[in-house]
Amino acid sequence: MIHFVLLISRQGVVRLTKWYSPYTQKERSKVIRELSSIILTRGPRLCNFVDWRGLKVVYKRYASLYFCMCIDNDDNELEILQVIHHFVEILDRYFGSVCELDLIFNFHKAYYILDEVLIAGELQESSKKTVARLIAAQDSLVETAKEESNSLSSIIAQVTK
Repeated sequence: MIHFVLLISRQGVVRLTKWYSPYTQKERSKVIRELSSIILTRGPRLCNFVDWRGLKVVYKRYASLYFCMCIDNDDNELEILQVIHHFVEILDRYFGSVCELDLIFNFHKAYYILDEVLIAGELQESSKKTVARLIAAQDSLVETAKEESNSLSSIIAQVTK
């Protein structure tokens, strides 16, 4: 089971977090601080697995972001590396070569994509095409809602004149 997902920049700034196990806000801050210092100081040639508090943290650096997932000690690290890569590939498809700024300005989409890939700390969907279809459907619903809102606003403006 995945306990949490962290996306951390090279400067140690958290760009995305998703918690699947209960942690208080104080514990979350401490976890982020600890893992940031551990992962950011590791050399690029060291393995991508870290034993931490009886759990394992699997991470992978893509451009300026570290994608980290904390798993149980008996879970398969290589499978989690594949899940991380799968998530990054879907982000790349959606944003077209995803970068840190995409996640900053479209964090709600990044969370939506993560929720389509993982649910309750387990892999939900392994098909990139299915996830892309679901995201496109969500985008379509958002656009429809915006159009309806704009038309409703214009009707209200005309009536109040």
